[in-house]
Amino acid sequence: MHIGELLDRNAIALRVSAANKRQALAVVAEIAARNLKLDAGQILDALTEREQAGSTGVGHGVAAPHARLEGLERMRGVFVRLEQPVEFDAVDDQPVDLIFALFAPKGAGAEHLRALARVSRLLRQAELREQLRQARTADAIHALLVQEGGSPARSSAA
Repeated sequence: MHIGELLDRNAIALRVSAANKRQALAVVAEIAARNLKLDAGQILDALTEREQAGSTGVGHGVAAPHARLEGLERMRGVFVRLEQPVEFDAVDDQPVDLIFALFAPKGAGAEHLRALARVSRLLRQAELREQLRQARTADAIHALLVQEGGSPARSSAA
């Protein structure tokens, strides 16, 4: 599965303000709700429940929260860049400003884990993280993620 299949341009938000981890997850839930036509409260509950099992802050200012959602037909993603990093209980104790959330159908198995691994590998690239922090538009971020995520170039030339 390519990043372009997971992430719509409408599911990317820049210059997002959040005072803490809960607010950041609430913003992710709102964006997901609009794009997935699901309830924001249920999405936030699912994200919060997953965070209670262990932080999804993967290091270097990146978090990859994820949840399985009732009513979702396929894997989907949301990307948020925060204006100011927030504490996220990340593995390296660094605050987070880049959030790539993944949402899977309730019954998803290995596909969910493969997508999560792909996003984690992608965001381990220091140069890409810096480009994502400097990008000025959602289209620019989408292009960076799709290009680096291994999608064929022709599919992103729309």
